[in-house]
Amino acid sequence: MNTSRRTFIKTGSITIGGAAMLPDILKEKKTNAILGLQLYTVRDDMKTDPAGTLKRLAAMGFKYVEHAGYHDRKFYGYSIPDFKNLLKDNGLKMESGHNPLTSKYWDKATNDFTEEWKYTIEDSAAIGLKYMISPGVDESMCKNMDDFKLYMDMHNKTGELCKKAGTHFAFHNESYEFNHSLNGTVLYDLLLQLTDKSLVAQQIDIGNMYEPGGRPLYYLKKYSGRFLLMHVKDELKRDSPGTDGRVYENTLLGKGVIDVKNVVDYARKTGTKYFIIEQEEYQGIAPLDCAKEDLEKMKGWGF
Repeated sequence: MNTSRRTFIKTGSITIGGAAMLPDILKEKKTNAILGLQLYTVRDDMKTDPAGTLKRLAAMGFKYVEHAGYHDRKFYGYSIPDFKNLLKDNGLKMESGHNPLTSKYWDKATNDFTEEWKYTIEDSAAIGLKYMISPGVDESMCKNMDDFKLYMDMHNKTGELCKKAGTHFAFHNESYEFNHSLNGTVLYDLLLQLTDKSLVAQQIDIGNMYEPGGRPLYYLKKYSGRFLLMHVKDELKRDSPGTDGRVYENTLLGKGVIDVKNVVDYARKTGTKYFIIEQEEYQGIAPLDCAKEDLEKMKGWGF
């Protein structure tokens, strides 16, 4: 997920504590992989016809989806019971979804989260999520170490609240965390060091990290066991930088510069369970057609 997707989603005291023991869900190794689609891939289709889009995805062979469409206590405009029924009617499961954790959800006066963030956690559990995932960092809280530590405390505390609600919390990287540093350390490394691995799982996005220099195998090996979820992407080098300044953009799996098969094979052997396809740019191909082709590519790789 990039910054535009974080905008699209809209939606007592804190301490940093190291955990000596990992929860059972973090100990899973070599389990059967779950293959799904991040619905941001087909965001325009989900905006205009969510029911029809889910039906088409199910007909392609998808069994699992991940949301990026929670707002005003609804999922893509549906109440929790209605969206659960829509998923069920199409034979789809949704065990993860994206809700950005930003400074607006922290009330400095009460030294606590806002009610809005608390009921976001409640709704995530009610819809059946096993992972409520925050995509990217709030850049305003990454300007100095004190703010960043407070922000990481917010992640850990959210993990505690999620556990009490019956779900888990996770973080999903963008590109910002790889081209910004504090005190000489890359933000993503700081984030991994300051979040309690028993409270904050990780969803590694192998595409977002590529342009600023992050390499998925390096992080999968350096922080082995931290990445229970993955956004599976490939990156294509543009002929010239885009208006956003980026040199790379998403493309069909197997068509770009990332050795995606090798990455997902390694991740599958080392504890990653959820492999979520996401493609945000399409080179003139319809998003639904991209989703179908990416699904077939992953199936050809043994999923």
